[in-house]
Amino acid sequence: MLELGKRQLLRVVKKVEFGVYLAESAEESEKERVLLPGRQVPEGAEEGTEIEVFLYKDSKDRLIATVREPKLHLGEVALLQVLEVGKIGAFLDWGLEKDLLLPFREQTGKVKPGDSVLAALYIDKSQRLCATMKVYHYLKTQSPYVIGDSVEGRIYEISGNFGVFVAVDDRYSALIPKKDAQGSYEVGQKLKLRVAAVREDGKLTVTAKQKAYLQIDEDAEKILEAAAAGGGELPFDDKASPQVIDQELGLSKAAFKRAVGHLLKERKIIQEGGRIKRLL
Repeated sequence: MLELGKRQLLRVVKKVEFGVYLAESAEESEKERVLLPGRQVPEGAEEGTEIEVFLYKDSKDRLIATVREPKLHLGEVALLQVLEVGKIGAFLDWGLEKDLLLPFREQTGKVKPGDSVLAALYIDKSQRLCATMKVYHYLKTQSPYVIGDSVEGRIYEISGNFGVFVAVDDRYSALIPKKDAQGSYEVGQKLKLRVAAVREDGKLTVTAKQKAYLQIDEDAEKILEAAAAGGGELPFDDKASPQVIDQELGLSKAAFKRAVGHLLKERKIIQEGGRIKRLL
């Protein structure tokens, strides 16, 4: 059986002027044969010769074989470059003669030529190979990481309900939960993260926050820098709304209050008239 989107070891069953036809055996019907174009036929190939090929569809939507190695196979995930954006979607370089379509409906963020996107390969309803940025179901779930490990991840989707979906090492499934996803995030952004939990199904819960004692120092420094940029003060204090704090500093209210308390103890700031003033 010919399998679209996969590599197969097939046998030459017929030679023609423009290439050779391949099949699992010489007894296969015409429908179970696929063309390998002449320019890709290995030297010396004869009827009965076995050739490993990848099966996809050409520009006329015909099944065709290639000896070239694509950058991803059916069900796999890979980082691919955007070549152009057309009327029906973006086209990606996946190492074959015909570029790979990434339909607009399968994009989780706007892309442009030159971008690198994490994509999976699937077969659409028209039996054509396409790419999707919705890679949640294609990522691996058994990573080598444990709680406390530092990891690198790439954002592939942002959900208002769940949080920020991340592919650790571009292959393992991870999530920054909504409650921890303060600040500004973008699809395609790479992050340095810490593993907060490993779920029973193997998926990772990650956070951009450091361990508590380190995070307070980092948050405190962010407050001091923001005050310096504002002429030595912030126009709000720890009674400000969570929305204002998140918008201005990318911190949760709880993290902001912890950092403010730390700075007050160290006498680096004062709170006065609903404002935070930096002490020199």
